[in-house]
Amino acid sequence: MLRLQLGPADLCRVRFADRLHPVGTALLAGQWLRDPTVAAMAPALAEQAAAVERAGAAQAATATLRHLLPARGRLPDFVTPFSGLESVEAGLEAIRATPARRIRAEATAAYANAAATPLRRRFAAADPEVLDLFGEAVRTWFDTVLTPHWPDLVCAYRQQVTCASQRLAQHGLGGLFAGLHPAIRWREPVLEVRTWWGGDLPGTGHGLILLPSPLAGPRPRVLAEPGRPILLVYPVVMGAHGAAAGGDSLGRLLGVTRALVLHRLAADGGLTTTVLSRAVGISLSSASEHATALRSAGLVASEREGGAVRHHLTALGAELLRGSSGDSTEGWLPPDQAAGWPSVLP
Repeated sequence: MLRLQLGPADLCRVRFADRLHPVGTALLAGQWLRDPTVAAMAPALAEQAAAVERAGAAQAATATLRHLLPARGRLPDFVTPFSGLESVEAGLEAIRATPARRIRAEATAAYANAAATPLRRRFAAADPEVLDLFGEAVRTWFDTVLTPHWPDLVCAYRQQVTCASQRLAQHGLGGLFAGLHPAIRWREPVLEVRTWWGGDLPGTGHGLILLPSPLAGPRPRVLAEPGRPILLVYPVVMGAHGAAAGGDSLGRLLGVTRALVLHRLAADGGLTTTVLSRAVGISLSSASEHATALRSAGLVASEREGGAVRHHLTALGAELLRGSSGDSTEGWLPPDQAAGWPSVLP
């Protein structure tokens, strides 16, 4: 468990990232789309990646990324830089500007449990030729796999930010943190994050940047560098956009109201019974009844928080939404429904 000791200066600067980081997203995709759990959270991307590999369009790029990146867990921090948000090229320039000493330290740590190969040794030694090869692989992966879906990813990201902003406006900072992901818990003044590494980490005084991503992995990731805001990347489901709940097969199967309940939980993350009733436009007792029925079917999980009960979509619920109508399921996926994941936006 990582415990972020956030001070007043950090809490006054909690915000969402301006946009998705092209290179950071590409590298997370290269690491995680091979995982069935992540593929279920980003089905369109997973299908695109599989199609590209079958066609041989990016086999070399895929092989390079899979060899140089750890299969699971924490990535070297320098490959997901803070700067370079503008484009893939800007992100690659930021990576190339990393001091060789830092590349050696972080790559060596990342390969602690991996077989030492000539290519990995050269990458860890900041060999310019291998860094160029790595950059070309990232560029090819982004162009062939992510580019066709980038507008949808951006749109879904903005939806996530909008929903989270509404929670902040209605329930304050504590409500915002509570709705991000089950692996994130606010115990004032400490933000606990179940990630790939643990300990106590003081705030930097520069704030906290939040970034929802379907490719983060089963666990949130945290990137902390002196003099910069702490970056917290957490898993969410971002599917393709589709029909409204009342008009798809799920609405016909479960009934319009229960389908709407699933869609609201997918779009907004965890909701208490009271908030869920308002979001769907039904009575409190009706919301409780529908949540109970969906929980019995394994589509919703609930947990008590003080005097309230919070409901969230399970992996089965997310898969049902995706399979029945191709709809967007923008919510978070509980780590206990996933396989274990990484932590630091590496």
